[in-house]
Amino acid sequence: MASIVRMEKEESRASIAEADRLSISTFLERVWSEDGLADRTLEAYRRDLEALAGWLAGRGRNLRTARREDISAYHGAQSAAVRSIARRQSAFRRYYAFLARTEPGFADPTLLIERPKMPRSLPKALAEREIEGLLDAPDTTATLGLRDRAMLELMYASGLRVSELVELPLAALNTRQGVLRVTGKGGKDRLVPVGELALERINAYLANVRPALAKGRQPAALFLSKRGEGMTRQMFWTLVKRYGLKVGINPKRISPHVLRHSFATHLLNHGADLRALQMLLGHSSLSTTQIYTLVAKEGLKRLHAQHHPRG
Repeated sequence: MASIVRMEKEESRASIAEADRLSISTFLERVWSEDGLADRTLEAYRRDLEALAGWLAGRGRNLRTARREDISAYHGAQSAAVRSIARRQSAFRRYYAFLARTEPGFADPTLLIERPKMPRSLPKALAEREIEGLLDAPDTTATLGLRDRAMLELMYASGLRVSELVELPLAALNTRQGVLRVTGKGGKDRLVPVGELALERINAYLANVRPALAKGRQPAALFLSKRGEGMTRQMFWTLVKRYGLKVGINPKRISPHVLRHSFATHLLNHGADLRALQMLLGHSSLSTTQIYTLVAKEGLKRLHAQHHPRG
């Protein structure tokens, strides 16, 4: 079955006109240089556009000659979750907006296509007592336990994305001032406070663990694997799941991103300013940060329902 699917994909790629293939590559290079999109996002855009181009080729059209009805028919012919449809539409809209900007007189066929209605899902946060248990889970008498405790403390103390955490260079940490210079999405830098407890754990890791892991070399990454190389997203994801299980947290409720959500939710619960939270999280739009106010409100509703005599 897998070989059949692979053959179908190869046939689809082969059927794409060379002009379409070149146009897709030019578009991806442009959005990479302008917006600094992540490699996985660019690859998803490529897959979506090549799939559309292959489908159009079977109907005697290409990306440039596609009409609104063709794009709508393509969406209707694909079975996918709402989020997948939204991602696919995003790729098409950006591609055709690019063509409209660069080719005078080109009519964007996606302009009048309705966007799918996305179900609103609130970020999931752990309770503060669960976070305390998770942070205490690593065995700090062991070398890697000291590293893992430092990583967990920093993740929760600073609200970093997992990619930001594992890609953090040693040079980004200023232990004297207690701040990090973090490079986030789109290559944008921000300063993030570390916090005293996290700084203590990081200093213990730097003094007692990192030199041994580095094995006399000078790796750039702050946090190192047993091989003396930078950690990967998958490594840290596995660590978080393992320590969560150790303290009885359901694996479905925990991930590195849940630590980021917990950081934001707990700050708001303790009176943090929304604009300050936006800067700490590295959100380009305040509307992205505002979703955490809904999380806080939901928590208050549950508290009221649980404890009020008429809840």
